[in-house]
Amino acid sequence: QVQLVESGGGLVQAGGSLRLSCVASGRTFADNAMGWFRQAPSGKEREFVATISRTGGTTHHADSVKERFTISRDNAKNTVYLQMNNLNSEDTAVYYCARGRTGIVGENRYEYDTWGRGTQVTVSS
Repeated sequence: QVQLVESGGGLVQAGGSLRLSCVASGRTFADNAMGWFRQAPSGKEREFVATISRTGGTTHHADSVKERFTISRDNAKNTVYLQMNNLNSEDTAVYYCARGRTGIVGENRYEYDTWGRGTQVTVSS
């Protein structure tokens, strides 16, 4: 069974940067799209951040993070990344890595079948 482990979260000042990583176990990493979601405190719903197709040739980012966040992947390392620049307080959340059910998926969380435990990102103003 595939397992996803996120890392790279932490406390950063507004305007700063972080790079999240998600390492997947198993041999079929390159068969599936991958995505990042986040869940802010206070019971907010988990929201889509970005997705990348299995080859890395297609990416899609939420409007709220476009021009600031970039998703990428390295299939040789079974790893997907989220580079986050110019962070602000609204980016504070737990960030989750997820595996898509197919080679290319979209924003709907039900298009993903495996989730990591998340990594906390806190942006101080």
